Amino acid sequence: MRRRFRNRAVGATLALALVVTACGGSGGSTEGEPIVVASFGFNESVVVAEIYAQALERAGYAVDRKMNLGSREVVKPALESGEIDLVPEYIGTIDSFLGGSPTSDADATFEEAKGLYGELGVTLLDYSPAEDKNAYVVTAETADEFGLVTISDLADVAGQFKFGGPPECPEREFCLQGLETVYGLQFAEFVPLDAAGPITIAALEGGDIDLALLFSSQGVIAEKGWVVLEDDKGLQPAENLVPAIRQAVVDAYDSALTDLLSEVSGKINQADLTEMNKRADLDGEDPALIAGEWLDANGY
Repeated sequence: MRRRFRNRAVGATLALALVVTACGGSGGSTEGEPIVVASFGFNESVVVAEIYAQALERAGYAVDRKMNLGSREVVKPALESGEIDLVPEYIGTIDSFLGGSPTSDADATFEEAKGLYGELGVTLLDYSPAEDKNAYVVTAETADEFGLVTISDLADVAGQFKFGGPPECPEREFCLQGLETVYGLQFAEFVPLDAAGPITIAALEGGDIDLALLFSSQGVIAEKGWVVLEDDKGLQPAENLVPAIRQAVVDAYDSALTDLLSEVSGKINQADLTEMNKRADLDGEDPALIAGEWLDANGY
């Protein structure tokens, strides 16, 4: 899948942002209203939101934070109303949430989502090469016992399985709804847990559930030797990370702000995202510290 981002020099972008700040113009002025950066309620979102927030701060922008705000049902209205200004989004999920028809084509999905969100006063900047899809995960023991390789392989055993995921999963096209409509799966029980967090991880490891919804970029999967079932019917669309920002903020600032965020987004690669998730989820490191070290390593 092609990625879309501007290839600008880091130093030039930061220098431009700092010049604008020093001159007291509209772009990056610390004297204006802070840019409110938010995240969804899971570690990956917090880490990426911190990357955005700290990159802006290092370039001289004033920033406030509203981390762990919750699910998209909370975050989307907050963004549209101006309660928050900027949040890391996922192109496939937000496209679907807005009524679009996302596919595995990242460019097409991005363009559709950008158009739909634009009608609501929110714009999407350049998306990241890194993505994080829903991953349907079993332990190696369960995979061996039932011969599970693909999601379709669950057809004969779903009626015996407890499936655990976030509380909103039954209302999601790419979660329980999709497993039922695309794969025809009916589970013995859906267990509402957290968004691929420590509760879900503990439930799968402890045998309280048989199948877990995790995220494909989570380091815990490889760490524990778990098996991601192949999405053989293509339920999941492209899910590249993307900065979603209120158009009013874009209009109020110099283009240095959006150039900086697009550049940062374009530098978050898959290996980095997985490693940062491992540090946050398994090692319990502070997302703000992880984000700061990533920015240091990438020349910000």
